[in-house]
Amino acid sequence: MEPIKTITGTAVPIDRSDIDTDQIIPAVWLKRVERTGFGAGLFSSWRENDPDFVLNRPEYQGATVIVAGPNFGVGSSREHAVWALMDYGFRAVISSRFGDIFRNNATKSGLIPVVVEQGFAEEIMSAIEVNPATEVIVDIESRTVSVPALRLSTTFPLDDFTRYRLMEGLDDIGLTLRNDDQIGQYEVRRPAWLPSVDHPEPRVAGAG
Repeated sequence: MEPIKTITGTAVPIDRSDIDTDQIIPAVWLKRVERTGFGAGLFSSWRENDPDFVLNRPEYQGATVIVAGPNFGVGSSREHAVWALMDYGFRAVISSRFGDIFRNNATKSGLIPVVVEQGFAEEIMSAIEVNPATEVIVDIESRTVSVPALRLSTTFPLDDFTRYRLMEGLDDIGLTLRNDDQIGQYEVRRPAWLPSVDHPEPRVAGAG
């Protein structure tokens, strides 16, 4: 995971509430075994059935932020929803409420769930509907989201540990690898009779 301190870019308005993970990435896409390539399936049902859906409109291409209605990311716990959003190019989602599991999956992968008051989200949404070039800034260090053109700014909740992980670019594997020296020292002292991932496979009697 890359370190994240500030996200600056344009935004896409999705004025719908209760967007669930099956709408974000339909179940047909879950057959993939790779973690990449899910961007092609992002909101695919809406994109295919509605030519005027916001992601089909050229003025919103290249946006890195989504501004959505309340309860974004509810439903099943599939991590693929986060992977699809990030693979498409989004780095933050602004909403007044998120599904708890989606929010946890997001922060662990480097997607920022920005929780704001509903009125604040609606002001941003109205602005980017009128002018898709409106710039939105999400600052992880100060825990603020702002729209300079509108002189709008507010803070959003982000616990200290999650903020640290994001700014240092540490996912769960990265956090574990911080203790690589201690893990190595433990493995040297570890009794040989204990199971080991790099221990040769035992021979089966009569085989070979």
